[in-house]
Amino acid sequence: MREVFRVIFYLPHDHPDIALGVSHAIDSYMHAVGEGPRTISHAHINHSEGAPLTAARWGEVRRVLLNTRRRSYPDDFSDMAQWEIEKRGFERGILFTGGFGIRNGYELEYKARIPWRPAPEETLVSLLTATLPIEYLEEHGPARVRQLALDMASKLLFASGHAGLALRLYWWLPHTDNAFRFETLRYPGIDLREAWSHEEWMGFRVDGVHWLNFLGPPIVTQLGGVSALRSRLRSAETTVVELGEERVVVSLGERPEVGDLATGKTLPVYRELARVLEPWLEPLFLKPRWAPVEGPRYTSLLLTEDEARHWWRRFLD
Repeated sequence: MREVFRVIFYLPHDHPDIALGVSHAIDSYMHAVGEGPRTISHAHINHSEGAPLTAARWGEVRRVLLNTRRRSYPDDFSDMAQWEIEKRGFERGILFTGGFGIRNGYELEYKARIPWRPAPEETLVSLLTATLPIEYLEEHGPARVRQLALDMASKLLFASGHAGLALRLYWWLPHTDNAFRFETLRYPGIDLREAWSHEEWMGFRVDGVHWLNFLGPPIVTQLGGVSALRSRLRSAETTVVELGEERVVVSLGERPEVGDLATGKTLPVYRELARVLEPWLEPLFLKPRWAPVEGPRYTSLLLTEDEARHWWRRFLD
């Protein structure tokens, strides 16, 4: 596992409507981190095994991103294509990594939602997420990573999104490592969200509270607009910046904070925003994981149900 700085955007649109914005976000990320053996050097397309980022591989990536011919699932796909799409759970996807078995903290993934017909009752979303190793934040400073997140967001039609500290687990925590699991729960500013594995169901809800919080329609409209949102956030550390088209970013301080419940550092600025956004927070989806211990466990940290629920409401209780 690795502590990272993570950016996530939830996009309630099919690929043709967001292709240019996604391409811009990918270019922004690659420009910031660079391409090479120490950062990003491989790309997986859909569920391929991945290949080095040669000029030819970049050509394949661009063709996937820029192919915006509309199709209505499942009618316009072959039987084999339908089966492959349903199995992987997204219409198309690209994953950039540091290579096979490399866990250097640099990753970017895009998954386009399946254009179901008729549309499901729940609004599905496409997902764009990227990580940086915590060393990148320490070397370049919070202003630079904040600008990267804003650059990535600038042309995206997001409903919500966030950026902040997170724990990247590459495999389950050993079930005997109770001390480490308890330790992670002390720090409310570190996001454990990645392990929930239901991002496609986010819809127009908000995934918790983080250092940078991206809010778009219809959430901003339902909050009464940007001015109404500003009026409810009284902390001097909080800033609300408009990004256009009823989209804003709410920043909680100059840099991401870890907090520490054991010493009373409960991150009151984060708690203030959580109370404002509570009606729009997504419910806690708990998907049990098998573990060689008594009772069901959740997430790659193998949390108990009480631990998972307590963590999810850490800024509200």
